Amino acid sequence: MRIIIAGMGNIGMYMTKMLSDGNHEIVVIDQNEAMLQDVSSHYDVMTVHGSATSFADLKEAGIKRADLFVALTHTVEINITAAILAKQLGAKKTIARIDNQEYLLPLNKSHFYNMGIDSLIYPQKLAAREIINLLNETGTTEVFNFYGGKLSLFAIKLEADAPIIGKNLSEVAINSRDLVFRAVAVTRAGETHIPRHDELFQEGDMAYVITNQKGVTQMMEYAGTKRLASNNIMILGGSRIGIRTAHALEKNSNIKLIEIDKKKSEELADYLTNSLVINADGRDMETLKEEGLPMMDVFIGVTGNDELNILSCLQAKEMGVKKTIAVVENMDYLHLAETMGINAIINKKLIAASYILRFTMTAEVPSFLCLTGADAEVLEFIVKQDSKITKGMLSEIGFPKDAVIGGVIRDRSSFIAVGDTQILAHDRVVVFALPSALKKVDGFFN
Repeated sequence: MRIIIAGMGNIGMYMTKMLSDGNHEIVVIDQNEAMLQDVSSHYDVMTVHGSATSFADLKEAGIKRADLFVALTHTVEINITAAILAKQLGAKKTIARIDNQEYLLPLNKSHFYNMGIDSLIYPQKLAAREIINLLNETGTTEVFNFYGGKLSLFAIKLEADAPIIGKNLSEVAINSRDLVFRAVAVTRAGETHIPRHDELFQEGDMAYVITNQKGVTQMMEYAGTKRLASNNIMILGGSRIGIRTAHALEKNSNIKLIEIDKKKSEELADYLTNSLVINADGRDMETLKEEGLPMMDVFIGVTGNDELNILSCLQAKEMGVKKTIAVVENMDYLHLAETMGINAIINKKLIAASYILRFTMTAEVPSFLCLTGADAEVLEFIVKQDSKITKGMLSEIGFPKDAVIGGVIRDRSSFIAVGDTQILAHDRVVVFALPSALKKVDGFFN
């Protein structure tokens, strides 16, 4: 697949890294020559020094042969214009990064589609949605829902008192009333692998578990995880993520939002009618204590400063807050933040990559997830008629060993996949795959 990426900011650079590892022909466009030299020295890509809205530069990038064009510059108008031009010049699919919620309204989205933009991506909105999903299941580190929650993927850190410690998959299956959840992967000591039937779960493991709605309670019992209240929430930072999170939650939760800028605080107070907006310095823990931090169920750090988000979450933990969530943009900090005890990490680059990468698959992929704490991906496929995955039971078709099918959504029901499961056309199938398996897995569903 020929993919052209315009804009080598944080998300553009990360997308280039992710895609350059696959069998794709990558071209990047940017006006910053030093940035282009940096990306070409690290990854096998072609670079074009120029503008994504220039006819000549787009033609130099080979836009006529592009399967996918992604505009990720920091300027919305450039992204929209570039995506429209790219489609007119021959790109098969186009994606534009935006920062305006109004563009995502159904009627307005249709206008962009008619102009040639296949999809719009708003990273801050996607990040806020991840936070809201986490708060619906506050005993977990991450949660991802498929097809309206018919199946869910939970990431759970196993503590010393978890009943599953010292047991393997076979024992869990035997003791389970019926198989309504399945551990599809484990991250241990920074490495992710797919557990086999005789592997013992250990303290400190990050277990990735697929379950349907019936299995959530039983799964949490095995993991020793309790559902936590999320009635009282403190948000540090009036960023776009903070604003969207507060706005989505303020009708059903007591929200306190801390913002250091006085003028911005006044504007937020007018917009967030059911939240308490406090003009204060979030670095001052005494002030946060006075504002009731020890009484909070959840603390969320969403400032533009990774270090402040991490440290404030740690302070909140020390004061007794059960659930802490930090927005962390520096990829080098992700593992560190997790090992320090922060319950959940939000990274816009990973979330945006998850959204975009599904467009690079040849099979039909409604969902593609890049996990924060694992070197692996989770994909939701819609099974095509006569695809290889339908040619026998899962135990018979030679499915890659570095991937596993976790669950299946069929009509209105969902179930966990086992060896004698037969996949049918039009099923929705959730797959956990290590990077080495992505191309092979795609072939089974193509």
